[in-house]
Amino acid sequence: MRLPVLFILITIMIDAMGIGLILPVMPALIQEVEGLGLTRAAVWGGILATIFAVMQFMFGPLLGAISDRYGRRPVLLVALAVMALDYILMALAHTIWLLVIGRIIGGITAATQSTAGAYMADISAPQEKSANFGLIGAAFGVGFVLGPLMGGVLAEYGTRAPFYAAAFLAAANLIFGWFVLPETVTDRIRRPFSWRRANPVGAFRHIAALPGVRRLLIVTFVYGVAFYVYPAIWAYFGQERFGWGPGMVGLSLGMFGIGIAVVQGLLIRPIIAWLGDRGAVLAGLTMDVAAFVALGFVTNGWIALALTPLTALGSVAAPALQGIMSRTAQDNQQGELQGVLTSTQAVATILAPLVMTQTFYAFTVPGAQIYMPGAPFLLAAVLTLGCLGLMLASSRQPRLP
Repeated sequence: MRLPVLFILITIMIDAMGIGLILPVMPALIQEVEGLGLTRAAVWGGILATIFAVMQFMFGPLLGAISDRYGRRPVLLVALAVMALDYILMALAHTIWLLVIGRIIGGITAATQSTAGAYMADISAPQEKSANFGLIGAAFGVGFVLGPLMGGVLAEYGTRAPFYAAAFLAAANLIFGWFVLPETVTDRIRRPFSWRRANPVGAFRHIAALPGVRRLLIVTFVYGVAFYVYPAIWAYFGQERFGWGPGMVGLSLGMFGIGIAVVQGLLIRPIIAWLGDRGAVLAGLTMDVAAFVALGFVTNGWIALALTPLTALGSVAAPALQGIMSRTAQDNQQGELQGVLTSTQAVATILAPLVMTQTFYAFTVPGAQIYMPGAPFLLAAVLTLGCLGLMLASSRQPRLP
């Protein structure tokens, strides 16, 4: 594997790990710095998570536009440097407001996923884009698995240890990138910076004007809300439906992350070669509908685990969608496009937990007219069916291979 690609994948993996690495200690850390009980600490934890996602939404297009003008290399390296310092700040924080500042900075630096995606688009031939975006998804899946595992182990050494570990990983990758990452933005594709394109609304307006892309952005958003049902309610669903404890919940999420990494890292190339990008999107959405419906009604935990391969296969849809849109955009729009996708996914991340947890509550609260812990998965199935309908009904899709 070429070293620049390895750097990009490590960067994405660290982004995913950085989130999961600190999750096991956040409740204890918030209680430690504010002297709060667990319930109040959970409220602050939700606020911090929302702040992080809002920053990604606001700054994804901005960093993408900056990288279209000044290059991918400086944006990625500066972000890693700031990320390392931010984790040290959080490791040293002794007030909730320093944690708030840390999550603001962290959300901004995590918005460089758009720049990493643009770099991957720069170095990929048109027919390779979807498969290479799959590698990014696989790297995120690996980070999703490793982060909580490492965080849980490091938490034994104190609430601050995971933050120092995250800072070390970011700094080490910065040094690696300094030596191996060439610039891909040349004068041929460099574009002037424009504030009209650097804010989420303006960037969405320009990107959505590309042929067929508006519909695909809607599909990306709705599918993001549906797919986020897993991290949003899985822990609660597993405990309520199957009586799982934290260990079993963690194991099942780990299996899910590994499954996504295998599909997006290894299987996506033959799937796209067989079905094409649009076919891969349709197949992935169809498998997700089947998995969501099955999880909506399943009552046996082992059957739920056996559905993991099906749910993982559905993850082929997201990189295939991204590949279609990347080929539609011009070379000098890749950063802007990836910024819009980062913002779109951030909004889905903000909205999905609210929708899915409230749905779970409505169907499990004592006295509920219908008791159905799997109701959020059925809602996800309906949303995904809507995405499938949009894809099938489109008569003006970009030309596909």
